[in-house]
Amino acid sequence: MNLILYAVPGFFLLIGLELLAERWRGTNYYRVNDSLTSLATGTINQLVSVINKLIPFTVYVMLYDSVALYTWPDSIWTWVIAFVLYDFCYYWNHRMGHEMNILWASHVVHHSSEEYNLTTALRQTGTGMLSFVFYLPLAIMGFDPMVILSVGALNLIYQFWVHTRHVGKLGWYEWIFVTPSNHRGHHAQNTVYIDKNYGGVFILWDRLFGTYQEELDDDLPVFGIRGAVRSFNPLWVNFQIYNQLFWDAVHTRNWWHKLTIWFRRTGWRPPDVIENYPLEKNELEDFVKFDIQVPGALKLYSIIQYTATAAVGILFSVAAPEMTLGQRAMLVGFVLLSSFGIGAVLENRHFAGVMEWMRLAVLFTLALLSPIPSWLSLSLASACVISAPLLFIGRQQAQSLPSLENVVPAQNKHIIQGK
Repeated sequence: MNLILYAVPGFFLLIGLELLAERWRGTNYYRVNDSLTSLATGTINQLVSVINKLIPFTVYVMLYDSVALYTWPDSIWTWVIAFVLYDFCYYWNHRMGHEMNILWASHVVHHSSEEYNLTTALRQTGTGMLSFVFYLPLAIMGFDPMVILSVGALNLIYQFWVHTRHVGKLGWYEWIFVTPSNHRGHHAQNTVYIDKNYGGVFILWDRLFGTYQEELDDDLPVFGIRGAVRSFNPLWVNFQIYNQLFWDAVHTRNWWHKLTIWFRRTGWRPPDVIENYPLEKNELEDFVKFDIQVPGALKLYSIIQYTATAAVGILFSVAAPEMTLGQRAMLVGFVLLSSFGIGAVLENRHFAGVMEWMRLAVLFTLALLSPIPSWLSLSLASACVISAPLLFIGRQQAQSLPSLENVVPAQNKHIIQGK
């Protein structure tokens, strides 16, 4: 049972409430391009989790059946203990995700947003296949694999609500639990907050291991990473640090560095690569949020298209076990293509118009010919009919606006500083 999938309606309800609070308070914590990128990466994350969750479950079962040290009774205390111990393991998983290059390359997705709102919680990596190893001790301790997966889902669901700027400090609660205030510090790029507040549910681990930092009124968090992703394409967001590490490994002349760069401290680069391929990294006082202006018609078009894409993603998550391999490949391919296409629109790429007309044709064909539920067929077809005029009008207006190619400095197009 995918508890996170059942929680999705609640997530979107809370996002809607936060948008109402945003309007009521007159804040400016949401941008269409940033939020859609977060939501699209979340959709990709759920697709990948459906495909790869069998691997950790299989490993948990093998350890549970062969080397478990204890058989836990079926009681509420077993679940409580498992929940607490899972968060302890999560702390180290999260901490190592900030301290090792290859793990940061995956986790950086979650920190790449320069806004901080509830959609940021859904900006999750699509390449986190290694994280399950941090929870193997739970299987060895004898916790049932389904218990491990369930408390893991509950841990992640808890973390959703702390990604908001509309909740201040919560008194005594700050001493024990992760809150919006102390988690805002975790997402900040200010020096004082970097590599702090790793807990998922309990902030006690950070207090115990010296990684706690209170949110400071005189040094308010500036969200994002120093070497910004500078893209609204969820596929590039997932792979940009892997790309940097790959090219650093190619460019260095030291074979030991080629092999070990992946496992060294986050941000480490071979000395000869630093000399020959320096990367721009702006100081915090020079920080400006990455943004590309697109017409309102294209923003509305992107929202409609993301909604259609998310519907396909939800269908895949629910019905994947009953689908043929071909149907799975078709739906996954469509979601990835749509994510790339919507990102290109939000970046005002020159090729975005042609690509989107082709993608709409594929979408309409998918709606008419594919063996998918009638409600989804109707939704996809409607998305095509409604949004096509918006795409035409928006692309005409966008011709006079800068595109990504005009905004990102040439030296930063392909290799960008990681952290």
